[in-house]
Amino acid sequence: MSPAVDAAEVRRRTRELLAAHPPATTGRTDFLKARFDAGLAWVHYPVGLGGLDAPRSLQQTVDTELAAADAPDNDPRRIGIGLGMAAPTILGFGTDEQKRRFLRPLWVGEEVWCQLFSEPGAGSDLAALATRAVQDGTGDWIVDGQKVWTSSAHLARWAILIARTDPDLPKHRGISYFICDMTDPGVEVRPLRQITGEAEFNEVFLTCVRIPDGHRLGPVGEGWKVAQTTLMNERVSIGGSRIPREGGMIGPVAKTWRERPELRTPDTHQRLLTLWVEAEVARLTGERLRQQLVAGQPGPEGSGMKLAFARLNQEISGLEVELLGDEGLLYGDWTMSRPELVDFTGRDAGYRYLRSKGNSIEGGTSEVLLNIVAERVLGLPSEPRNDKDVAWKDLSR
Repeated sequence: MSPAVDAAEVRRRTRELLAAHPPATTGRTDFLKARFDAGLAWVHYPVGLGGLDAPRSLQQTVDTELAAADAPDNDPRRIGIGLGMAAPTILGFGTDEQKRRFLRPLWVGEEVWCQLFSEPGAGSDLAALATRAVQDGTGDWIVDGQKVWTSSAHLARWAILIARTDPDLPKHRGISYFICDMTDPGVEVRPLRQITGEAEFNEVFLTCVRIPDGHRLGPVGEGWKVAQTTLMNERVSIGGSRIPREGGMIGPVAKTWRERPELRTPDTHQRLLTLWVEAEVARLTGERLRQQLVAGQPGPEGSGMKLAFARLNQEISGLEVELLGDEGLLYGDWTMSRPELVDFTGRDAGYRYLRSKGNSIEGGTSEVLLNIVAERVLGLPSEPRNDKDVAWKDLSR
């Protein structure tokens, strides 16, 4: 980390970027590419990879200057999997060639990413995955299997993928991590319609998909270690995103409460107060977690944040529906669609209520995250796991 890069230097570089590429006259993609090349995409990344080797805390200085100039952003909600999961994994385990190839178009938003982890028989127990990757005579890997609950697969150019490369080893040790080309003819994406009516999730079938060995992240057989980096960053990105006070799900409920006094009751008043305080505590805890990230990689604390995010969203959306009475039973549109992003606050109360049910499943189920918090944060004894040292091929399925 370069001691020469401080807030004044970052501010100077940001103003130079704005002077050379005025947002009002520069195309959005051209501006974002110039920002990346100036090291102002994510300042804590290495020089040449969108960063300045600067403290992570200085990113706020960049973002504030650019927001004041009405500069375009990279639409982070649309490319959240790439930004929050693929990028830190590629940075941590990728080769120099992989970093140069993937990080710039990922950050600019030219290439959307998805995550091929969960399977029909390996959701909460992800290490039990059965998708196989076998190396052929050319050195390439041939992948066959099925993945499920894949957000953005219908939009993605690339995917982060874990597959079993050695069934003779215990389940955690026979996995490798790959970058999968979603345009390969063996990749088939099918929509999964959800309770909301939308199909933001997909199931993905992989049939003789060819992946060059140069698209492997980390050593063969150490995919589980690589995947832990992805999963920890995923939970932070889901549960610890930066939002203003009354941002997120609590905002629409508070707005309804202020504008519709005829709906108020003493009971809903007390419940709203309680949830408002809990939402603010979660927001401030998320800010503290982001400050801790300045000193290193995300740890298991992100699992606690994601737990709180899921519980609060479900309780707040339930209160909103109840507060609205008969209006809360209405649902705006159940037409089948395949959205580019999830919009909680731009939809009606019925959508928020239904969509929040998935929060305790996606990004790690709440039950699994409770175990992680218990064992890795609180230091409680681990649950008995009799299959840890058994070869994957010998496990009952």
